[in-house]
Amino acid sequence: MCYNTRMYMDFPDLARAKALFEQNKTTFEAFYELLIAYNGRYNLTAITQKEEVLHKHFYDSLLGEPYFEQGAACVEIGSGAGFPSIPLMIVRRDLRVTLVESTGKKCEFLRTAIRELGLLGEVVNARAEELANDARFRERFDIAFARAVAPLASLAEYCMPFVRVGGKMIAYKGSAEEDAARAFSLLGGGKSECVHYELPQHYGARTLVLVKKERSTPLKYPRGQGKERKDPL
Repeated sequence: MCYNTRMYMDFPDLARAKALFEQNKTTFEAFYELLIAYNGRYNLTAITQKEEVLHKHFYDSLLGEPYFEQGAACVEIGSGAGFPSIPLMIVRRDLRVTLVESTGKKCEFLRTAIRELGLLGEVVNARAEELANDARFRERFDIAFARAVAPLASLAEYCMPFVRVGGKMIAYKGSAEEDAARAFSLLGGGKSECVHYELPQHYGARTLVLVKKERSTPLKYPRGQGKERKDPL
């Protein structure tokens, strides 16, 4: 449940996303080629057709770009094939991004993509619920973000421990709203804001969930041992 909701049905951000894509088209095309080349071995994505990748992966990633402040220190939880992190890194060289991924082969792909595309970013092969208890990472980031990783309450427990007080969590979600208000509150977050939008060419409805970190996350979170998913807050 979001307390503040904005509807972007007429794609006011799409012109910006398209412009950013066009300005970096050569790099995006190189990323697409890498994605397809590695997909068979690493099982990165079920979406492989170029137009579908453009809309569902590239444009969708870039539509959240305005919510990343200049020079922000960011951590992506469950990076997978690098969405939205790599598109964001392509168009926003000011962002300092740490990509957290638990699968070794996907980490290999992410490191290859970052190197081949000339990007700056650190890939950490670890489980978020374990890394969040490392003092080098806990509450060290301006923004923690994720896309299609887990239900919102579970995702909040993975993300919020990484965010400094005054920072925020950004969740890229589908069209359905999920009530995670209790989880946000327990983890130090405030009320959430939702931005609803439609991908062009009828590729579907999406939602960005934004939560500001108002208080430090209690040390007992994340709980670990799979409790984040098995028993959401």
